[in-house]
Amino acid sequence: MNQTQGFSRSRPPRLPIQFGGGAMWAGLLAPVVLLAILFLPVWIWFFWRIEPQSGKIAVLIRKTGKDLPSGQILALEPSQKGIQLDVLPEGRYFKNPYTWDWQIKDITDIPSGQLGVMIRMHGTDLPAGEIIAPDGCKGILKEVLRPGKYRLNPFAVSVELHPAISIRPGSVGVVTRLTGADVLTTDLPADQRNAFLVSDDLKGVQNEVLDPGTYYLHPYMFSVVEVTLQSQRFELSGEDAITFLTSDGFTINVEGTIEYALIRDKAALLTHQVGDMQDILKKVILPRTRGFSRIEGSKHPAKNFITGDTRQQFQNNLQEHLQKICLLWGIDVRSVLIRNIAPPDEIASIIRDREVAVQTAKKFEQQSEQARSQAELTRQEMLAQQNKAKVESDTVKIRAVIRAQQEQSVLLTAANRELEVARIENDAAKAQAEAVMLKANAEKEVIKLRNEAEASVFASQVKAYGSGMMFARHAFYERVGPQIQTILSGDGEDSLGGLFLPYVPQRKEVTK
Repeated sequence: MNQTQGFSRSRPPRLPIQFGGGAMWAGLLAPVVLLAILFLPVWIWFFWRIEPQSGKIAVLIRKTGKDLPSGQILALEPSQKGIQLDVLPEGRYFKNPYTWDWQIKDITDIPSGQLGVMIRMHGTDLPAGEIIAPDGCKGILKEVLRPGKYRLNPFAVSVELHPAISIRPGSVGVVTRLTGADVLTTDLPADQRNAFLVSDDLKGVQNEVLDPGTYYLHPYMFSVVEVTLQSQRFELSGEDAITFLTSDGFTINVEGTIEYALIRDKAALLTHQVGDMQDILKKVILPRTRGFSRIEGSKHPAKNFITGDTRQQFQNNLQEHLQKICLLWGIDVRSVLIRNIAPPDEIASIIRDREVAVQTAKKFEQQSEQARSQAELTRQEMLAQQNKAKVESDTVKIRAVIRAQQEQSVLLTAANRELEVARIENDAAKAQAEAVMLKANAEKEVIKLRNEAEASVFASQVKAYGSGMMFARHAFYERVGPQIQTILSGDGEDSLGGLFLPYVPQRKEVTK
């Protein structure tokens, strides 16, 4: 009993419990697996999906992996935690949210007429004295972004917008390089030391200028100043008028206009060596204009600048002098116009009265010449009228001759035409008469041949019948016979039947 009870207490209770637990788990496993299969795509679609829209990017942030070194803000290796350097463009991606996180950012858009300067926000510190960051260093990058869209990581690169350099037509751009080798610390040839312009790899003003157009130059590396090449006009009037003493001690004031422009190839040197347009005018053009005017004006008396050719000669000499001197500086003096020369009052009235008298005498001479010209014109007009009348009469005569010749030609042409028509009609009548004669002869010949043929037929028939009487009888019978329906007669020679006796064969008597 004890053994049986012990056996019943140890073995039987364990078998139902094990069998019953496995069945329960087996019954729950199928719904759980089915639920997991149904929920997994939904979970992946809503929690794993990264879908940057148009104009957006996705910045990936890794949650697991190796820690970043001290001072490093970006994960430069895929196995490191933190913000990843590469970004995801527009599209659809799936990332495990346990390993990855992300942020949706805007694409870097550089608008038209501007450029983007990139500033790297990661890497080593910039060396002392440097402005442009080399590879691996933080700071301003050498490359610039032109108008367009770029997928840049905003945690890695910051972008500054700057206006593009636009050189208008009629102008050039003088370029100053802000980076490069220093002129003072670089071993240069003797001819390049202390020069206003430097080569392309040195800091300073460049020799080459920019033509009209749009340029995307780095604002931290280049500075551009627009210089106009269009014609400039300066009025020599008022306080800027030219004043000089003549050879006889009088003061002359000269007013005029100077037109000038800068030469393209020397614009950079001129603007750096002299300055802007005002500096060029005040330091180069006006001093040489005034200096030459004083020297040239002192060679002539005051009256020469009021009358005579001295005024025009003074203008030509001044223009030639300025063109020669200013061309060495890179300035093209295009014209010099002396508009007014004001002499001193003490001699102006005397010279003016003298000039008025001279002009009055010239006026009288012109009037006399005009009267002579008028008389000559009247004579020429009378001759012209006479010639006109003669020409008109000659024209009438010529027209009458031409008209008579034309009428004669028309009448002659009509007579010749009628004669030709009569000749043609005569020829046609002759041809028609010949045709009638030929037709008559032909008809005569046809009738003759027909008669001969008929006579030949009759002769043959008469010959066939033996005699003319027999042929006549045959013709008679041939005509009358079809009309006879009944004949009652005997066969006597005196009866009607006797007519046919000649046609009855004769019996031959048999000789016994």
